[in-house]
Amino acid sequence: MRKEVKDTIIVELGQLLKDYAHFYLVDVTGLNAGATSALRRKCFKQEVKMVVVKNTLLHKALEASDVDFEPLYSSLKGNTAVFFCNTANVPAKLLKEYTKEGIPALKAAYAEEGFYGANQLEELVAIKSKNEVIAEIVSLLQSPTKNVISALQSGANTIHGVLKTLGERPE
Repeated sequence: MRKEVKDTIIVELGQLLKDYAHFYLVDVTGLNAGATSALRRKCFKQEVKMVVVKNTLLHKALEASDVDFEPLYSSLKGNTAVFFCNTANVPAKLLKEYTKEGIPALKAAYAEEGFYGANQLEELVAIKSKNEVIAEIVSLLQSPTKNVISALQSGANTIHGVLKTLGERPE
């Protein structure tokens, strides 16, 4: 591969690192063309960008980045695919489907501004997305309001029933 092509790839990888908040390094050793294609389709449906890269080019792109990705350098061995995404737990859930087969397997990840190792897939699955956190907060905020409204409505029905009974009672 010519130096110009390598430089272009490094720049493109650097741009992907800036465009996406999270990325996973995945071992795709042993995947044939059909399995790789099926994995790409699943990634596309989940809004995950899958890129198979040379480790040396990815290493240079990581070094050129503003963030210190030094903890990930040791994971750059073998066949590596990078899953870029904006929702931290989506690739983890995708990889969890494959845990029985072992391929593809997580090497390392950079999610929520932290580094994760190959043995931390469950922690990555448990990370909540921004929308999930917002939905949880909204439901927590609505819960007391719903309880108060329910209590007021039941109290109004009780008072109405007592007044009705007293009104219908013969004197």
